[in-house]
Amino acid sequence: MLFHPGELAVQRAMGQAETAEHVGRSVRTDLPAVAADFLAAQRFLVLAATAPDGAVWASMLTGPPGFAHAADERTLLIDTRPDPDDPIAAALTTAAPIGLIALQPQRRRRMRVNGIAEPHGPGLRITTEQVYSNCPKYIARRDPIAHHPTPPPPAHRRPDLDPAVLATITAADTFFIASTDPAGRADASHRGGNPGFLQAISRTLLRWPDYSGNSMFMTLGNLVTQPRCGLLIPDWTTGGTLQLTGTATINTDPATFAPGAQSSIDFTVTEVVTRPEGPLRWGPPEPSPANPPSATANTQ
Repeated sequence: MLFHPGELAVQRAMGQAETAEHVGRSVRTDLPAVAADFLAAQRFLVLAATAPDGAVWASMLTGPPGFAHAADERTLLIDTRPDPDDPIAAALTTAAPIGLIALQPQRRRRMRVNGIAEPHGPGLRITTEQVYSNCPKYIARRDPIAHHPTPPPPAHRRPDLDPAVLATITAADTFFIASTDPAGRADASHRGGNPGFLQAISRTLLRWPDYSGNSMFMTLGNLVTQPRCGLLIPDWTTGGTLQLTGTATINTDPATFAPGAQSSIDFTVTEVVTRPEGPLRWGPPEPSPANPPSATANTQ
């Protein structure tokens, strides 16, 4: 694949350009049978998109296995779309770039699909542009225990992090990040670690460690050129979600690095959307054996 200038800059800065070039050859434009089968088995997907006001958000779609299915080698159909009060709902009323990540916690597997989404009946049709798998590192294993396909409660918006939101953040072992490249193409990726790896520095500033990954630095490369991004933190017990949008910068001060990190990411919050419940319920986590120790959160 061809990396954009932001990705190339981070790869060189981290001394991993040669590895990235090799790994990048695994990125393809089509959905092979193994990818189609994996997507069809999933109960949730996380989508990244840019709202009409330019804010970047990550949102969750859920359904029974099969709600996402390949129509052909370049077309993925999803039988649902974000609720009307979701931050990216308006963006998906017409053709728009999206990033998608499918995570299967019970098997510690994940894959990403980037492309163009457009309305298709009650759901979405995605024409794929990038399809690739990621390694199982940092995924907490947990099993699905219930699915309640009832209408979700209304979402609540606020400008900063209240005490309940801060508690969710500091307890998190998983979150997803939405970002975009210089051309506006969206990407969704996963971050995981022991609780406390996502730190609340203040009511408007979060920090997390960048652990070693596939060396392509697609997310960090996007942030170098387009700082706007979004986070989604799932509540595995209630099915609720916490969505944040804002801007992020790469912090190269070693004093901020958590154990095992190669840099820190500082995220400034501009808006918060909370949804207390959702249709999926999951069992207790089994932390990834790849997780480094977490830094102690400094919450103010």
